[in-house]
Amino acid sequence: MSSAFFELHAGLRRQGPGSDATTRLLLSMANPLNPRPRVLDLGCGPGRASLLLAEAGADVTSLDAHQPFLDELDRAAREAGLSERIRTVNHTMAEPPFADGEFDLVWAESSIYVIGFDTGLRAWRRLLARGGRLAVTECEWTTGDPAPAAREYWSQIYPLRTSAENQAAAEAAGYAVEASYRLPDRDWFDDYYTPLSHRIRAADLRDPAMAEAVAATREEIDMRHRYGADYGYTGYLLRPLETEAPMPKDWTTRPETPDDLETIRRVNLAAFPTAEEADLVDALRADAAWLPGLSRVAEAPGTGVVAHALLTRCTVGDEQALVLGPCAVLPEYQRAGAGGAVIRALIDEARTRGERLVVVLGHPEYYPRFGFTRASTHNIRTSFEVPDDALMALPLTGAPTPTGTIRYPAPFGV
Repeated sequence: MSSAFFELHAGLRRQGPGSDATTRLLLSMANPLNPRPRVLDLGCGPGRASLLLAEAGADVTSLDAHQPFLDELDRAAREAGLSERIRTVNHTMAEPPFADGEFDLVWAESSIYVIGFDTGLRAWRRLLARGGRLAVTECEWTTGDPAPAAREYWSQIYPLRTSAENQAAAEAAGYAVEASYRLPDRDWFDDYYTPLSHRIRAADLRDPAMAEAVAATREEIDMRHRYGADYGYTGYLLRPLETEAPMPKDWTTRPETPDDLETIRRVNLAAFPTAEEADLVDALRADAAWLPGLSRVAEAPGTGVVAHALLTRCTVGDEQALVLGPCAVLPEYQRAGAGGAVIRALIDEARTRGERLVVVLGHPEYYPRFGFTRASTHNIRTSFEVPDDALMALPLTGAPTPTGTIRYPAPFGV
């Protein structure tokens, strides 16, 4: 693209059709993801979607080949206090420089056209972790008989297909179409064409390159006004079909051994975006709160250790209890039952030992499957502010449940 094109678009909230409401809706379609999902925003532009994804709790890698857009995003992330959740990468979308299975969600809003729908779907599939999703918006025909002028225009810009053809292409690339959403007409204008039209009116047409960019943009906007009923953007949520060998169904759990320590650390490093959880496990192992036999791993024939979780001593009020966590699963084995198996084994062991209560601070959509409920209903609280639904408790016996403030082991630092 010419420098005039980038100058015309510099500072705009969005670089293509879309809206904050649509971004949030597409993200809601992808849930449930990990509590802190790893998201790759491809062709992020100035990063409006990246900011919204980070605000929603994701760790976002934002990729674009135009450095001024990335600089703009870095500034916006700092101003919003989101710098720790957004990292920018200058690279093309065709061959993203990331490992296989590195992301829970790959995001491409108004950007896949740069390399083509089919090319993008094939190139990006490998980046998704087990259970991951691809969210992408694509321009397509909304009628089987578009106006000749619209067909002629798009034949020179980008080859449009119908929704049925794009869904068939997604399936051929190895995806299942989980959801779709037609972007409303306002997504073309509110944050894109309307501010772009204001920019056009202020452009210096004495520059031949700018005059050319303005003429092309005016034609694009006029085409939308005249033939907008014939084409539109659709958002797709795609799930890769599993082609590898099926996951084990029966996981073996056991207490950790000294030979497992390095492996357990690797599992935690792979499962979380920083070394904080891995360091916490190591620190707990050296603390008085450590309870032998209540750090367990999950494995299956041919997999080795793929999951780890532990219970350590805490107090609730003046009485002893247990705190669950960290809980970690290798990304490629997430949603395969290994994490659940090791947590259930820990709960069973704690109950066998006569423990009365387990508390956990975690994802409110995950832990209730093990019997956890809101701690506030048991008059259990923390000394620091947490969302009410994220702090949960599991009584293990019929005896009265301890109540009061949780005192965590020292390595938690709270």
